[in-house]
Amino acid sequence: MPELPEVETIRRDLAPLLVGLRITNVRIHPGGERLAITHSPRALEAALSGRTVEGLGRHGKYLLALLDDGRTWVLHLRMTGSLVHGPLEAPTGRFERARVDLDDGTSLRFNDLRKFGTWHLVEDPAEAMPHIGPDALGEAFTAAWLRAQLARRSVPVKTALLDQRVAAGVGNIYADEACFRAGIDPRAPANGLGPRRVARLHAAVRASLEASLDDRGSSFSDYRDGLGGEGLHHVRVRVFRRTDLPCYVCGTAIQRVRIAGRSTHYCPRCQKT
Repeated sequence: MPELPEVETIRRDLAPLLVGLRITNVRIHPGGERLAITHSPRALEAALSGRTVEGLGRHGKYLLALLDDGRTWVLHLRMTGSLVHGPLEAPTGRFERARVDLDDGTSLRFNDLRKFGTWHLVEDPAEAMPHIGPDALGEAFTAAWLRAQLARRSVPVKTALLDQRVAAGVGNIYADEACFRAGIDPRAPANGLGPRRVARLHAAVRASLEASLDDRGSSFSDYRDGLGGEGLHHVRVRVFRRTDLPCYVCGTAIQRVRIAGRSTHYCPRCQKT
């Protein structure tokens, strides 16, 4: 699933290509109807057509297109979604679920193999993002905030980091990477971490996300940036999907366990409970 670095890379790619342009036509293809959440597919097509994009923001894993009528078009890529800009005449892709034509002769294509992506059109973006905490790269995500959230939870720290109420935008990849950078076993109880370890974890979350941003995200499977290219960070991860390979720090074989149903990767020597 695209996480914060991947969605932010898409936002940075698309913002200069979208802002100030008018949407001339929207088509949700047969088979893609389930992406329309707040409206029927045909009503959503009509509501978006004719609108001008005045800004493109992001919160966690959500893209927020600010429209000239005061509403916000909220897009979530879920597990396999991508949003790619290209020429109007580009052929329809195998997994294309919708297209958005723009008045400069280009279009956006929403591709989604598993068809879990969602579109909301709302007055208040909070309507489309219930129970979402502060963005993991935003000012509100502080060490004090993280400490207060972890103190309330007895679940493994990896599970807590995946809770979007704690750190919006962090998913499986960067939870593993952050725990490794902080030297914390992902199975450690969240409420058992002292202030210094929480401070290390907070810094590690940000560092992991920023390192991936520098590489334009991780393309382990379906992720593509806003121009259709792959990210590079999947070749630079320290533990994620490196089962049985040597730790870059100590040489110990990376282990894999399941936590809350998610594959979790860690170094048994470098990371302590």
